[in-house]
Amino acid sequence: MKKIKSIYIVLSICIFAFYSCSTDADDNLRLLKKTISTSKNSEVITKQFSYNGTEIESTDDNASHVDFTYTDGLISKKVTLNKVTNVSETLEYTYDAGKLVSATSLKKYLINYTHNADRTVSYEKLTVSSDDKLVKEYHGILYFQNENLVKDERVLDNTAEGTVSKYTLEFEFDSKNNPFFQIKGFNKLLDNSQLISESNCLVITEASSLAKDDKIISSAKFHQSNFIYDSSNYPKEQISQTSIFNTSFVKIEYFY
Repeated sequence: MKKIKSIYIVLSICIFAFYSCSTDADDNLRLLKKTISTSKNSEVITKQFSYNGTEIESTDDNASHVDFTYTDGLISKKVTLNKVTNVSETLEYTYDAGKLVSATSLKKYLINYTHNADRTVSYEKLTVSSDDKLVKEYHGILYFQNENLVKDERVLDNTAEGTVSKYTLEFEFDSKNNPFFQIKGFNKLLDNSQLISESNCLVITEASSLAKDDKIISSAKFHQSNFIYDSSNYPKEQISQTSIFNTSFVKIEYFY
């Protein structure tokens, strides 16, 4: 009887410990439910996020509505409806062994990805010409450190003969939680740049160079963001300089 009682006590402790760990993990998970973005012209856009578990189903704001489709736990399709023009754009994703190998915007462009042994990802973007032919626009390499995208280095392929044009983005991160990383499968979408990273991007360094006739013209821009975080180290507020990814909004509020 004592032996049975001891076993029962041990099992109870194990179950309690497992439940406590699970609860802590759930408490630390923040799924983004809403953002309020304010532009430098004081325009305000509220975006709502809908989920099925940790799978995102849709986003909606006054300008667009986006529906997501999953296949085997990975995002396989994104359909964006422009509410102003009432035109939809479909983006399809294909994978090999859980890794993204292509992103196709029907009748617009195709991005192919190759995953290298050193964890870098090579890619090329081809656009659809007016006569429905694929034309190579640029190719590049994505560099990762831990779970963060730290560099996007590309060479433009549609330049004049004898001209070499390069474009590089470098990203610096905090050590906090990026809410988009919590969405199932979102970190696989390499076409979403730094948003797929585990942490939040603090600084973007945008550099370009043009080489022709032994002359090189180069330029660089820096874009910075400052965050306020909640008790679980998720962003509550972001104040940003305008950048290539954010041409209008200087303040974003996050709600979970």
